[in-house]
Amino acid sequence: MEVAVNHLQPGPDGRAAVYTKHLKGIETEHPVGATVLVVGGGGRCHAIVDALSRSPQVGKIYCAPGNAGIAAQAECVPLKDTQVEQLRDFALEKGVDLTVVGPEVALAAGITDAFTAAGLRIFGPTKAAAVIESSKDFAKQLMAKYNVPTAAYRTFEDYNEALEYVSKGPFPVVLKYDGLAAGKGVVIPETLEEADHTLRDMLLDDKFGKGKVVVEEFLTGPEFSFMCFVDGERVWPMALSQDHKRAYEGDKGPNTGGMGAYSPLPFITEEDREYAMEHIMKPVASAMVKEDRPFKGVLYGGLMKTPSGIKVIEFNCRFGDPETEVVLPLLKTDIYDIFSAVADGSAMPEIKWEQKSSMGFVMASKGYPGSYEKGFPIEGLEDALSDPEVRIYHMGTAVKDGKTVTSGGRVLMVIGSGDTLLQARDRALTAVDKIRCDNLFWRRDIGWRVL
Repeated sequence: MEVAVNHLQPGPDGRAAVYTKHLKGIETEHPVGATVLVVGGGGRCHAIVDALSRSPQVGKIYCAPGNAGIAAQAECVPLKDTQVEQLRDFALEKGVDLTVVGPEVALAAGITDAFTAAGLRIFGPTKAAAVIESSKDFAKQLMAKYNVPTAAYRTFEDYNEALEYVSKGPFPVVLKYDGLAAGKGVVIPETLEEADHTLRDMLLDDKFGKGKVVVEEFLTGPEFSFMCFVDGERVWPMALSQDHKRAYEGDKGPNTGGMGAYSPLPFITEEDREYAMEHIMKPVASAMVKEDRPFKGVLYGGLMKTPSGIKVIEFNCRFGDPETEVVLPLLKTDIYDIFSAVADGSAMPEIKWEQKSSMGFVMASKGYPGSYEKGFPIEGLEDALSDPEVRIYHMGTAVKDGKTVTSGGRVLMVIGSGDTLLQARDRALTAVDKIRCDNLFWRRDIGWRVL
């Protein structure tokens, strides 16, 4: 793909001038700076769009499909994250300089492979590398082969064999659907009856699709999220974070995609972080290269600090959600430079982080993670944003009759920042209390174990 770019000097606002881009014989005008496409539409993608909007190198931002909040910072495109060919054609038509992929389903669908084949720059792993998330069994086999610390496990395709194995105990036990399940494919039964019900869901009724089940030993200890930018064997750590999976306060109720998060983590020492980097994140990146599945993008380690050391709970092939929403606001380095360094295999700038705390609260539709109603108007967002230390990332919103309304299970994430976690929490909750909607619930105890 040949692209000729004629740069002009920026106007007074830094983005007023335009340049002409020649792409396949088509002339289009763009704001000065790179044209970026973000694929996805939740809170994670809103945080990515927000970070990109702070880059002086970025001009036009598209987001597909986006949401009501993202629309204030990017042009939303009515394409689903799995419409790989249409997204590729859109990127070619608009002369997109870089694409950043948010959700795992797009990566598992091979979006990186399709874009790369078309000569487009993209941040995110190939389909072959994304298997570290799309198959729990692959990830466990990889860790066993390369001696990465994780829970003992067995994998089953047959319901009767799995039930017989689980019936021998002990309980609780961890049951994981092998494929993608939008964060809901992990169940921790405490009785054989509960385990039987879950195994029927996963292996007989194909609740998440046809697949295998990984049975793991139950580990204890605080979980934390370690996201790293990865380019082959090059690994750069992000700020550590912890999310809260259970729906209700006190870590009660069903697992969700995450009800809130915070950073930094007082219970993780520098020695802990160094161990996780040297014994987990770097070795896994190296292992993927050896397996001829080199990883480029964000490698997410879901880790646990157990009494016998730090172990892996799971790997994801992309930014975590809701962790991204509390981590990226702490990033001082231009994120466009980081994305470019990984996408191009070029030199990485020094990655710097604010020495501040960040905490976010998810406001979800009543009934989530089960069935819920949509279309409830949301008011008070402008009042909630009156504090400059508060950000609101939209997760599941739409516009109806000129009003912002609920359109998903997780609807908003309200993030506060401050010198301490307590300060960040108070700012976020003050903002939460200004938001009015008849059909939302939220946990007020995010970070309760450390506060």
